[in-house]
Amino acid sequence: MGGTFTLFPAQGSTLAGRVDNLYFFMLAVTVFFTVLVATLVVVLALKYRRRKADDVGANIHGSTALEVIWTAIPLLISMVMFVWGTSVYFAMAKPPAEAMEVYIIGKRWMWKAQHLTGHREINQLHVPVGTPVKLLISSEDVIHSYYIPAFRQKMDAVPGKTTTMWFEANKVGTYQLFCAEYCGTQHSGMIGKVVAMEPREYQQWLAAGAPAGTLTSTGEQQFATLGCVTCHREDGKGRGPSLVGVYGKPQQMANGATVIADETYLRESILNPQAKMVQGYQPLMPTYQGQISEDALASLLAYIKSLEKPDATPAPGTSDTAATAGTH
Repeated sequence: MGGTFTLFPAQGSTLAGRVDNLYFFMLAVTVFFTVLVATLVVVLALKYRRRKADDVGANIHGSTALEVIWTAIPLLISMVMFVWGTSVYFAMAKPPAEAMEVYIIGKRWMWKAQHLTGHREINQLHVPVGTPVKLLISSEDVIHSYYIPAFRQKMDAVPGKTTTMWFEANKVGTYQLFCAEYCGTQHSGMIGKVVAMEPREYQQWLAAGAPAGTLTSTGEQQFATLGCVTCHREDGKGRGPSLVGVYGKPQQMANGATVIADETYLRESILNPQAKMVQGYQPLMPTYQGQISEDALASLLAYIKSLEKPDATPAPGTSDTAATAGTH
């Protein structure tokens, strides 16, 4: 009560305007043809109504030109929607290479955010304005959905899978965050806020809550604790393949298939290593399904992704120290 009612939340991201433009175009087309069809139904019903009990309607054999027109026009409009929608979809689905990464974990009934810097948040996400942010989303229990209405972005958090979503906030402000997938009795309380800050203020926020270590350094500790370093040696002479520089590269499987080592592949290789075997290696790795938490898995993924070959340029947002430390 007392607030200003708005039909749509304010546009808070660079892609929000594109989504709204497509939506309003489709809405306008729908309204236009709804009114047109309804009007024609009423007008033609009145014009050609039976005026006498013995009236017989005239035979109409159709019109080729009319058939072509009412087929071509909807086809043209549909193709405009398809091309426009595809353009927006691919823009939303492919994050920029330089995007800052944040790991998001859904859990009944909260959202946990882990920054590469080591900062952790619950039901909040602080981001700088003007910087693309890539979210790597997973779930500890059931399906959730990370939804930021002002950014016109929503992505499901699926158990056993890592999904991605990206945005670039273009206005300073605090934006509502919701779970858009019914997840249990307290689903309505699984809400939070995304705080978009000026870059200078964001750096001050980072400095004010400096953690003990980065997410990659935590992952490096996990890597050593779980004994991964024993098999995944840096020189590639271990019982498992070297993981240095593996992220984002094609991997040859034992069955002849080629798989890109993205977040999904790395996750599956940790939790279900027998699913896809790298060519030249035996199925010796045990499964870690149910043995590590989503938080630990996120740190492991961040660490593996940070490992680069000595002559490679570290990935954006990764720690230079973590990028060259440890054997994997």
